Amino acid sequence: MGQYWKYIKAHIIQFIFGPLLMLTEVAGEIVLPTIMASMIDDGIMNNNIPYVISRMAIMFGCICVMIIGGLGGHYLSVKASVSFSADIRKDLFKKVQSFSFKNIDKFSTGSLVTRLTNDITQIQNITRMFLIMAMRSPGMLIGGIIMALRLNASLATILIVVIPLLGASIGALMYTAYPRFGMVQQKLDSLNSGIQENITNVRVIKSFVREKFEINKFHTANEDLKDTMLRAMKIVICTMPVMTLAMNITMIVTVWRGGNLVVGGGMEVGDLTAFTTYIVQILMSLMMVSMLFLQSARAAASSRRIKEVLNTVVDLTDDASKKKELKVERGEVEFKNVCFKYYESRKDNILNHINFKINPGETIGIIGATGSGKTSLVQMIPRLYDVTEGEVLVDGVNVKDYSIRNLRDGVGMVLQKNVLFSGTIEDNLKWGDENAAHEEIEEAADSAQADSFIKSFTDGYNTELGQGGVNVSGGQKQRLCIARALLKKPKILILDDSTSAVDTATEAKIRHAFATTLKDTTKIIIAQRISSIVDADKILVLSEGNVTGFGTHDELMKTNDEYRDIYQSQVDEEVTA
Repeated sequence: MGQYWKYIKAHIIQFIFGPLLMLTEVAGEIVLPTIMASMIDDGIMNNNIPYVISRMAIMFGCICVMIIGGLGGHYLSVKASVSFSADIRKDLFKKVQSFSFKNIDKFSTGSLVTRLTNDITQIQNITRMFLIMAMRSPGMLIGGIIMALRLNASLATILIVVIPLLGASIGALMYTAYPRFGMVQQKLDSLNSGIQENITNVRVIKSFVREKFEINKFHTANEDLKDTMLRAMKIVICTMPVMTLAMNITMIVTVWRGGNLVVGGGMEVGDLTAFTTYIVQILMSLMMVSMLFLQSARAAASSRRIKEVLNTVVDLTDDASKKKELKVERGEVEFKNVCFKYYESRKDNILNHINFKINPGETIGIIGATGSGKTSLVQMIPRLYDVTEGEVLVDGVNVKDYSIRNLRDGVGMVLQKNVLFSGTIEDNLKWGDENAAHEEIEEAADSAQADSFIKSFTDGYNTELGQGGVNVSGGQKQRLCIARALLKKPKILILDDSTSAVDTATEAKIRHAFATTLKDTTKIIIAQRISSIVDADKILVLSEGNVTGFGTHDELMKTNDEYRDIYQSQVDEEVTA
């Protein structure tokens, strides 16, 4: 609980007074049987009606106090648990937002969603149960034992046998339950990941008529979760019969022995009634404790998963930055002997000893076969990943010396996978500059060749986009993402195959806009089509993580066989078409 102390401290009043108010219920539970015993023995047995009425009035007053205290205790406990879990969720989400790509790669999306929702709900539930039962269950247990001993110590010896047996049973159940509930959360991760992937890519599924396959795949994951959940819940299912059996056996023995005492004159009828009530309270408190322990087994598994995220060391931070106030001003980029691999345990590098320099305002094309390392290369510039060896310089300064915010403010990037968010088109474009005027937004959209199709919509820039921009085409999505990056007015603009879904005529207009409106911006364009980069100031050719050529189109046609082969194959395809 040490890691959660700061969340408890923020709501310490509710955490303290919630359980304390529950003590009013405990006090009532302990006092009421004694009052009832005296009402039976001194009132009903002696036909003393005024005494019976007075005892009833006292009992009614106790019940009123119990109701007020119980309501207050429950309210404060619920408020504390909900606020506590909300604060954890906020910090957990904040931590995920601080993750680098490398950190995110360690967790699946479905797993992070489960941790932010279901796992935190488990923590919330156990916190609420604990606050409600923290004073109530032990109070009833201790108070019941004291009152039972006070009424008849010899009869109370039955508890010496019952309580240890039930305690051992609860311990055995806990030992068995913990690993099973941990497995439940893992299966839930798997199911959530499958659901998210299915819903996100529903159009692809329908286009390939794979609905039946996906339904079977979901059925398998769902059945797996069901079977795992049932295996874990068997522990919970077994708890109630065991506790009920113990309670009934104890009650039978108590009534039998107590009845003999009453007949023999060693015990009053009222005292026996009170004694059996205390026995029920003791066993009920043990039952509540057992349910609390079982719930804590699942919550412990969830807590471990939450702490895995909270305790993850973010590998990209500003801690070592030497020039945090520095901003990208010119857009010069240089790679010096850069090597990179995604995992330290991997034997081979993705990039091998990369060296090149881009002057401010230049347009650089990058081309190479799939898997040659093009995307990995450009991700080094805004520090989406850090280099394994060597260094990347922007304006002559190592990217690690900038603050991450200032570095990324100076770099606009349109990723290979175009992502839009729920909201209007204008809301999405304002990701580039949240304070941009509408005229600036239209100008950026016009440069990206998006203004005309946006205005063709009934609501224009106020058109609502579905999640991920599902209600626009691939080419329209690419142009919106380009416009969003342009609105940022970056010193370095990286386009990672960002016009692949755009026709060549529109792509030519976009390149022309770049040449005029972004003449002072360094432009790095990854492309599969040579026509997209043939007019670039320089072209970088990558092959299996190595630079095999760097120069103009004409220079590479003379000196680089790989570039010449790519160019010739694409020209031949165009002629054939």
